[in-house]
Amino acid sequence: MHNIFLIAKREYLEQIRGRAFKISTIALPLLIAALLSFSHYMDRKANTGKHIAIVAEDAVLANEVRQQMLEDNHAEYTVDVTAPASAEQRAEWQRQVHDKKIDGILTIDSSNPQKISATFVSLSVADVSSYGSLQNALNRGMINERLIGQGMSKAGADAVLAKVSIDALQLDKNGNIGKSNGSAIVIKATLMLLVLSVPIMLYGLDMARAIIEEKTSRIFEVMLAVAKPSDLLGGKLLGVGGVGLTQVAIWLAGATVFMGTALAAELLTGDIAIRFSWAEGVFFPIYFVLGFALFSALFSGLAATCETSQDLQKFMWLAIVPLYLSMGLLPVMIKDPNSTWSIAATLCPLTSPYVAVARMGMTAVPLWQSCLSVFLLALTTWGVLWFSARLYRVGILMYGKRATLPEFVRWLRYS
Repeated sequence: MHNIFLIAKREYLEQIRGRAFKISTIALPLLIAALLSFSHYMDRKANTGKHIAIVAEDAVLANEVRQQMLEDNHAEYTVDVTAPASAEQRAEWQRQVHDKKIDGILTIDSSNPQKISATFVSLSVADVSSYGSLQNALNRGMINERLIGQGMSKAGADAVLAKVSIDALQLDKNGNIGKSNGSAIVIKATLMLLVLSVPIMLYGLDMARAIIEEKTSRIFEVMLAVAKPSDLLGGKLLGVGGVGLTQVAIWLAGATVFMGTALAAELLTGDIAIRFSWAEGVFFPIYFVLGFALFSALFSGLAATCETSQDLQKFMWLAIVPLYLSMGLLPVMIKDPNSTWSIAATLCPLTSPYVAVARMGMTAVPLWQSCLSVFLLALTTWGVLWFSARLYRVGILMYGKRATLPEFVRWLRYS
């Protein structure tokens, strides 16, 4: 045990004092914040400020549609109306679309009052995202015109078409009702996934590459004179795992300090207010430690069987697939955090370190699911540690040839 702590101390101090640790500790949160801010900004600015021309035979209907479009404060449309429109005017608008002077033409065909149709012409198929707001404005304008045509006043027609907003509320496990915030859930789930996955992947693979370098330089032959292979592996796991926890603790401390600033009060309110529950605080370090131990132990054992870093590349899919699978399941969990896929991802040991805590921020996860998830993850981690320790014990002294699958099996049989 003394040797384990000595090796852990050496690994910890070597990593902490390194330039890579200092740069990643500062640069990574700034990069994540910049990406999230840019994504939020682009989401708000997407499909806004478009210049649309309405071409129709019915001037009243065209102006009603124009009024509905201008009332959409989010879209910030600029709308021109040509009604009735001649063939030359239609051709001129098309030329302006071609020359990128306007973004599109909404043509309304009301020749059959019982079946009004419309087309939208633009240069890019990406403008399909604008169809929803255009269709909503067209339908509301058409209904408004028909109501006024039936003798209803303009104010009465507007009152009939007044939008009704829906406030999303969430029922927790204690029966209390609170306001649900979709934007905050997406941002928080993404942050939790990144904070958990980046250190696990970064330090797990870094430790595997360090093992290959030490094996190549024959340092292990000297270290094995005073320590057992299991002590070396255990010390490396503890030391590098402590580095990961230190980095996450620094990020959390920085986030806590930032929360108390006036800038945070302005940013993290309203639609993007972010809050954390006690369950997330309790289970976050558990999943981080077990997840790090799982993937680090796996790659440490496999790295001991490799001669070069290139040999390690063939095992990269073991790290990438669970992470990509977790990222792919994140939208599914946001849509329905209690679906079968969401529960399966929480219980699966390969994905639970990444998604379990994020799911706790979306819904009240039953305690039995959280406990079973941790139990399965701990059991899998123990099995991987057993497997890796046996590969590590023999592999670090094997030189000159790549280990084959039959050799892996033979190594596992050694006592």
